[in-house]
Amino acid sequence: MKKIEFKITLILIALLSLIPLVLPRFYIYITATIFVTALLAMSLNLVVGHGGLYQFHHGVFYGVGAYVTALLILKAGMPFWAAFILAPIASTVTGFLIGWFCVRLSKLYYGMLQISLGSLIWAIAFRWYSLTGGDDGLHGVTIPDLISSTRNAYYFTFIVLLASLWILYAILRSPFGTTLQALRDNPERCEAIGINVRRHQLAAVVIATFFAGVAGALFVVIEQSVFPDLLFWVLSLEVFIMCLLGGWFTFAGPILGAAIMVSLRTFVGTYTEYWTLVLGIILILLIFFLPEGVMGFFLERLGKPRSRQNGNDKAGASVGSR
Repeated sequence: MKKIEFKITLILIALLSLIPLVLPRFYIYITATIFVTALLAMSLNLVVGHGGLYQFHHGVFYGVGAYVTALLILKAGMPFWAAFILAPIASTVTGFLIGWFCVRLSKLYYGMLQISLGSLIWAIAFRWYSLTGGDDGLHGVTIPDLISSTRNAYYFTFIVLLASLWILYAILRSPFGTTLQALRDNPERCEAIGINVRRHQLAAVVIATFFAGVAGALFVVIEQSVFPDLLFWVLSLEVFIMCLLGGWFTFAGPILGAAIMVSLRTFVGTYTEYWTLVLGIILILLIFFLPEGVMGFFLERLGKPRSRQNGNDKAGASVGSR
């Protein structure tokens, strides 16, 4: 099965690499947008699907990465590459500060506090006109010539996405990833055997917010502008739905969910402004017939154990060996 998955992955990478050579500019832009959104959804799924945390306002770290990139270039006159490196760090610091308070609470209380603190950051960006441009946002961000064209921006985004996915995959397959899944399934038992639950959860939040910041910096590469909606809770809800569509307990599920969401918003939205109604119907059908998400359904049909079940088995072995 692993050999088949590896071959499918190579084929997909090859096909996606050919898109800028055969498709019009509009489809190149849409695919690059899917890449950025997929990375954001993958970062959220690290703490929600695999960590069991109620990360309700994950989009705020995406917005912080985008705004820091734009502000460092436009206001501080910093080179793009330096801003691109510092933006995920800023998101990580923000994630650490918010996560440090939130991990002391559990379940819905964790999510409610995070929404409150994240909304405060959105309010600052929305009101501070002299710095952030307020509701107008920031536009005209200078991008190096090397990645300024649509094709080159596509390949740059694709390369960063592949590198990020490889790192996330390694993290989830590491002892830390196994412990994280154990915390998701039975935090009380983990705490009883000496695992520092809060420390592991905070570490997961820090890792996830770093990759959300990377996605935010990539957004600036694609759009060359930022606006307050990137920090608003509605975006976080959309990313939540992406993970649900693709499959919470699968690795690649959020990528598929991001592709579905962006495609619906783009193509269905050209025919009707009620594309969210179509999405709502899909979600209702999904809850009734595909509770494990689209990717979870296909994995089940192929006879492969679900990621959550694998996580339970590995977590049980890991916890039992401590």
